Amino acid sequence: MLELHEQLDEFIVALKHSKVYLEYQEQLKRLCAQPELKQRVDDYRRRNYEIQTQSQQQNMFDEMERFQRESEHLRDIPMVHDFLNAELALCRMIQKVTTTIVEAVSEDFD
Repeated sequence: MLELHEQLDEFIVALKHSKVYLEYQEQLKRLCAQPELKQRVDDYRRRNYEIQTQSQQQNMFDEMERFQRESEHLRDIPMVHDFLNAELALCRMIQKVTTTIVEAVSEDFD
């Protein structure tokens, strides 16, 4: 088990040195330099999450459409756009890693 933890630690180091992670960190740093804008982005991200997790399927699409229209001006700010794209890329990378692990071991649970 110790060997597995060591390999996991090595993988985390590799992940944190990846282009995707480094880009996310750079965009986060740039955004944090503007606390008011960072707060607006955090509010946007929180509301987006709430809509996706708490809405009924029927009205989720309507709520998302309304929310996207209301927040369009924020997403049009280049720094916000760049941060959200970097965050999305990082999330997709982590999802791919997770999915790959689950698929690799799920064969053993059939």
